[in-house]
Order: sequence, then C-alpha cells, then structure tokens
Amino acid sequence: MEPFRAVITKFFRCVMLAGAVVVLGACGASDASDAGASKTINGYVVEAGAELAGADLAGADLSGVYLVGINLAGAELTGTNFSGANLSGANLLDANLYQANLSGANLTVANLHRADLVDADLSSADLTEADLSGALMLSTNFRGANLLGVDFSRSNRTSADFSGAIMPDGTTNP
Repeated sequence: MEPFRAVITKFFRCVMLAGAVVVLGACGASDASDAGASKTINGYVVEAGAELAGADLAGADLSGVYLVGINLAGAELTGTNFSGANLSGANLLDANLYQANLSGANLTVANLHRADLVDADLSSADLTEADLSGALMLSTNFRGANLLGVDFSRSNRTSADFSGAIMPDGTTNP
C-alpha cells in the first residue's frame, strides 16, 4: 500500500498541474509507483514538478519517467529519450528537442510553444490540448499521435508525417 504522504504529494502535484482542472490521465493510479521517482543527470534532479528551465539534458535517457508538470522552458534536450514518459502539463516553451524521442509519451496540455521539434519522433504520443504554436516541426514524426485540440498556429510543419494521427479537429489522417 502506498504511504499516505506519497498519495497526498501526488494529489497536490496533479491539482497544481492544471489549476482548477485535473487531468485524469496524468493522475491515474498507474502513475503512483513512479510519482516519487527522480534521476540526477548533469547535476540536475529530474522529477515531476522540477524547475529546470534552461537545463542541459541533451542525450539523457528519461524513457518512461514520470515528469508531470516539469518546467523545461528553454532547456537543451537534443537527442533526449522521453519515450513513454509522462510529461503531462510540462512547460517546454522554447525547448530544443531536435531529434528527441517522444514516442508514446504523454504530453497532454503541455506547453511546446516555439519548441524546436525538428526530426523529433512523436509517434503514438498523446498531445491532447497541447500548445505547439510557433513550434518548428520540420520532418517531425507524428504517426499515430493523438493531436486532438492541439494549437498549431504559426508553426512550421514542413515535411512532418501525420499518417494515422488524430488531428486537432478529431479526424484521423489517412
């Protein structure tokens, strides 16, 4: 059984994630075992809710890690492996995600405004209600991704692959 303190901490992180609106996918019971996990990379403690604006985590392996509400604004994340990670509600404003692996990641309500996603892999990722306005997405892989409600305004999606993706309007791309 999960300790009471861990449950309360997780609950408050989830509530803080979306203010008055709790994102149920980010706060489910399946995340309980990972809620308190952290990794130290290049001297940075990487965990849910961490304030890591401008951090250099290029090439790090953060696959499957629970990082709900993390602040990685302006971070250097080139080639970082976030496959299967929970980044729901994350702040990735102006982050450099060039060639990053975000396949199968949970990026619901994440802020990716002006992020560099050139050659990034977001296949099968859940980006429901994410902000990708102004993002650079040249040759980005969105195959099979959930893009329902995503804001793509002022973004560059040249040569991006949306095969089988659920588009912002709810239609599925062929």
